[in-house]
Amino acid sequence: LKEQFRTGKSLFSKGGAFAPLLEELLNSMLEGELEGHLDEEERQKGNRKNGKGSKLLKTSAGSIEINTPRDRLGSFEPEIVKKRETIMAASLEDKIIGLYGLGTSLRDISAHIKETYDTDISAATLSSITDKVIPLVKEWQQRPLESLYCIVWLDAMHYKVKEEGRTQTRCVYNVLGINKDGRKDVLGMYVSQSEGANFWLSVITDMKQRGVEDILIASIDNLKGFDEAIRTVYPYTEIQTCIVHQIRNSIKYVASKDQKTFMADLKPVYRADNEGQALTELDMLKEKWGKKYPMVISSWENNWPKLSTYFKYPAGIRKLIYTTNTIEGYHRQIRKVTKNKGVFTSDMALLKLIYLATERIQQKWTMPLNNWGITASQLKIIFTDRMKTDL
Repeated sequence: LKEQFRTGKSLFSKGGAFAPLLEELLNSMLEGELEGHLDEEERQKGNRKNGKGSKLLKTSAGSIEINTPRDRLGSFEPEIVKKRETIMAASLEDKIIGLYGLGTSLRDISAHIKETYDTDISAATLSSITDKVIPLVKEWQQRPLESLYCIVWLDAMHYKVKEEGRTQTRCVYNVLGINKDGRKDVLGMYVSQSEGANFWLSVITDMKQRGVEDILIASIDNLKGFDEAIRTVYPYTEIQTCIVHQIRNSIKYVASKDQKTFMADLKPVYRADNEGQALTELDMLKEKWGKKYPMVISSWENNWPKLSTYFKYPAGIRKLIYTTNTIEGYHRQIRKVTKNKGVFTSDMALLKLIYLATERIQQKWTMPLNNWGITASQLKIIFTDRMKTDL
């Protein structure tokens, strides 16, 4: 997959990363259609599965051999690959998965396929078909990771999922990393009922089990206990709490009439050239606002060890780590796909869509970060024994 992302080739084109999976996907689609056909009425007639045939099918990804499931009574008429059809409509497989990955509803996909290809595929059949993507999602979640990531951002998104007839809030925990070559990769996504340090610990433990031996710098929000959870697994990782999250939390406790002036006085603290200057500015902020907003000032003082990590590094590294903007940019792209969904029918329905959207997003991540050569050289100097490169 990473090679496809670097070259920008279509995942479904000949030689694409998904071309070897297309055969498996189409076979799963056909199985899903047969399962949908063999409803209670059909089974009462004595109808059931009756083995499989095989045939070569020409697709936009090349010729593949598919298994065509049969039923005992011969009443099954597959829709996705019709009987005696040996040439699949060009890019039909792209359309179904692509439209679903863009957040298009199953009913709208069905209407589009009907209009474009004069093929009837019901929303129920499409639902069964998209469920066959689940093994790909699970395989992706369990795939091995690289041993070292230079910078990792960890943040969560929140969605509504229907469970047992009730709408529940779900947190999707996402991990975005930069490897030693400067390339971005989504390392994992996990669903939980709430955001908390305990669940983040399970996420980080999973990364360790999948091969991540070391993380140089982690950029996180200011969730209580988050940094301790990371250090439990990666004791030498430098932790940077997001400055923007800290500012947002601070401003909530400042009266609206004071916010503009307070922000102007706060900016020299986090925009300082070095930590010494930042601490001087923080003292001045405390002198002016400490009596009126003691909780806000105390929050900056208490969190300072985690907020000030970025002052250790050159400007290029500082810009990358002092906020979680990098992963929030990824989240904005995901929300463009999920914004019209409202409430998801299940946790897996949510994961399927985010997974497919992520695959599309990662196709654009074809190059290392800007000026990565300089950044990598600086990291090599700072983390001499841990940053193993060919520089």
